[in-house]
Parts: sequence; C-alpha cells; structure tokens
Amino acid sequence: MGFGSKWVGWVGWMWSCLSSAKFSMLVNGVSAGFFPSTKGLRQGDPLSPYLFVMGMEVLDVLIRRAMEGGFLSGCNIRGAASGLRINLAKSEIIPVGEVVEMEELAVELGCRVGSLPSQYLGLPLGAPNRAPYMWDGVEERVRRRLALWKRQYISKGGRVTLIKSTLASMPIYQMFIFRMPKIVARRLEKVQRDFLWGGGNMEGKIHLAKWEVICTDKDKGGLGLRKLAMLNKALLGKWIWRPKKANGAAGVGVWKEIWKESEWCWDNMIFRVGKGNTIRFWTDVWCSETALSHCFPHLFWYGGSKELNAGVGWGFSPYTEGPQTLFGEYSVLWRQERSGQFRVKEAYSLLAKSDDTGFPSRSIWVARVLTKVAFFAWEATWGKVLTLDRLQRRGLQLPNCCFLCGCEEESVNHILIHCTMVRALWDIVFGLVDVKWVFPETVKEVLAS
Repeated sequence: MGFGSKWVGWVGWMWSCLSSAKFSMLVNGVSAGFFPSTKGLRQGDPLSPYLFVMGMEVLDVLIRRAMEGGFLSGCNIRGAASGLRINLAKSEIIPVGEVVEMEELAVELGCRVGSLPSQYLGLPLGAPNRAPYMWDGVEERVRRRLALWKRQYISKGGRVTLIKSTLASMPIYQMFIFRMPKIVARRLEKVQRDFLWGGGNMEGKIHLAKWEVICTDKDKGGLGLRKLAMLNKALLGKWIWRPKKANGAAGVGVWKEIWKESEWCWDNMIFRVGKGNTIRFWTDVWCSETALSHCFPHLFWYGGSKELNAGVGWGFSPYTEGPQTLFGEYSVLWRQERSGQFRVKEAYSLLAKSDDTGFPSRSIWVARVLTKVAFFAWEATWGKVLTLDRLQRRGLQLPNCCFLCGCEEESVNHILIHCTMVRALWDIVFGLVDVKWVFPETVKEVLAS
C-alpha cells in the first residue's frame, strides 16, 4: 500500500507487543496457566496514552449519537449522579444595599439571610480593613488552639516551638494583605507571652525576660520569636517590591494602608533601568544612592515635568535620528540580598536590627541538646532563673540561704558554679577528662569559654 519503512517497522513492533505477551490468572490462589494476549497493550507501554486518546474519541462519538437518537440523556441536576449537594444549612444570602423581599427570596432558595461583615475564604468580607474587630477571627482561632494544649504539660522549650510553628503563623495570611492595628498586635503578643511563661492554662506566672529580648535572634541572645508589627511590615513590603503590582486586585483602602509602610522599603530598592519607560527620572532611585530630586533640588524645582520618565520625553533635534534602544524591561532589585530578590526573612532582620551582645548561642542551641535543657541554659545565661535572690527583688520576704551548702546566698551563678557541693561535682567531671579549669564568675562566661 506504499507505507514507509518506518511505519511498517512501527506496525511490526506493535504487533510483537500484542502477540508476544502472555498472562496468567490466579483462581482460588492457584495459577490457571498462561494464555497469549490478543488485544490491548501491556501496562507501561509508551503507546498506551495514544490508545487512550483514540478510545476517548470513539467513545465521545458513540455518546453523541446515543443522545441524538434519544437512547441516552445527561444529568441536568447537579448532584444527581455524584451525590454532591449544596449544604443550604451552611449557606446564606447577603443583600448589598436595599433589597426588597429578601426574606421571601431566602425561603425560596432554602438558606438564611446574612449580613456583612462575613467570613469568606478565611478573611472577613465587607469589614473595614483598619477595624480591630476584623481580627477577632484570628484571636478566636489562637485561643481555640490554646484550649487543646490546656491539659498537657509542655516544657518551656516546647512552648517556644509551638509559638513559632502555630500561634505566630496563624495570622500571617491576613497580615500579608492588611495592616495589623497596634492594639491587635499587643493582644496577640500577650497571648504568646502568657502561654510561654504560664503554659496552656495561661496562668499569671512571672515573666522572666522582656519581650524585646525574646523576639531577638538566637545568635544575639533571644529566642528567635518575631514581633508581629515588624513581621506585618516586612510582609506588606513584598507588595511594594513587586515590579508589576496589580493595583486593581485590591481595594483602594487596602493599598492606602500598604503605602503607609512603604518608606523603609523604597530606601532598600534599586532600579535596573532597562528601557526606562516606567522609571520616574527625578523621584526614583535609579542611578545613584538617592533620588536625583534630592541630589539636584534646584534643577528639579526649575524643571518642566516632575513626572518625566527615564526613557522618553527628551528634546532631541527632529533632524537627528536617535539611537536604537537595545535595553530590556526595567527590573527592581533588593539592596540587602545578593540575588536582588526580596525575602521576608531578610526584610524582617533589617527592620529588627539589634546589637551583638556576645551571647554564647552556639554553646546553647545545639541540635543534640533537648530544647527544654537549652532553654534552661538560656535562662541561666541571662540570670533569669527564679533563685531566692530574684524572688527577694520581686518583693517576697524569704530568707536567702543556699540549700546545698548553707553558707552563702542563693543566686544562679552560685548554685551552678560557686557552691562547694556543685564545685565538687565539676571537679569530678573535669577529672574524668583530665582538664584543669579556672572557674569563671558567671554562667555566660562558662558557656562562652
């Protein structure tokens, strides 16, 4: 019939796949012998997807002919075939403005009448984005999660892990879009503080360290938690950094709140000009460390157009042919990152700058050490263990005497280093490894040495 050699070879290969395969079936657990294959392809054959496509085409034609002949009818009612139905008990109809006969319409549809604001896809729909009550759903979820941990004994190290993984991450979705009010941030941080020091019962126990210290990076003496206000600012900064911002995707009020947090972000962005059609010549930072309007204020003041871009609008002579541009589109680079990409983690570190205190974090936060042990070492390094001397400072009338040696006042450095009973234990430990050591004054010096 004039087919090419490749086609003939493919047909022969397909026929060999069909004719050479043999199968066996188990009947009551016993093999019933082998039989050859007469139709179809073996599992995993590269031609099987094409066979599926050809079979679907034929099946589609047969179904259409059956429907045209009246032998087959489709399911016009949703859920008649799959059994999936709309749960009207969870559905509600929300009027916008004045709507007449709303109750009658709800009865006809079989649902209830709702009102704004309402929860939709995890966010409050119709609520003012600056209203504190818009965040009530987040606080409710946080407290529900705390109720699950109420009867469990969780060490302080475990509480830090739970705050990072759960409590601090719950509001992130909403913080990425809206500016969190300060009163909401204070309430959520108070919940975290109470859980850290009081456990699941949220007992009013003593807070041994300042929240500012706790929210510092571990290598600088903190626990690595994040302040919600700064995290919110870093998350909103990503909207400012994006080169192509879809302003129509969010409401005007949302963008107004985002722009309030934009000043720090603009100071850390660099423009790669390209064609320059979207770069504002005077006000954007594109050819130096500062905007040209600040470098040359007199020229900017006397200039004609303040909104001139860097790519068009220049006064070339009409008799002179301008050079052909070979540049691509402009791009925005993040100054604090080598790759030029915005990272929320680096942005937060930039906002939460803290001084290096020489904290021995590498000796405390070791992967092989239990978290609760590392947390106690962190407390002892800062001198925040509730010894008798610290209880006296808080106004408790107690006699201060070491319960081990009975000679000196109890303090964190005494009970861990200088007590005669403890020092004997240190001598035994260092004697086993043949180490001679001069005892430092504080726990911090011990871990730093």
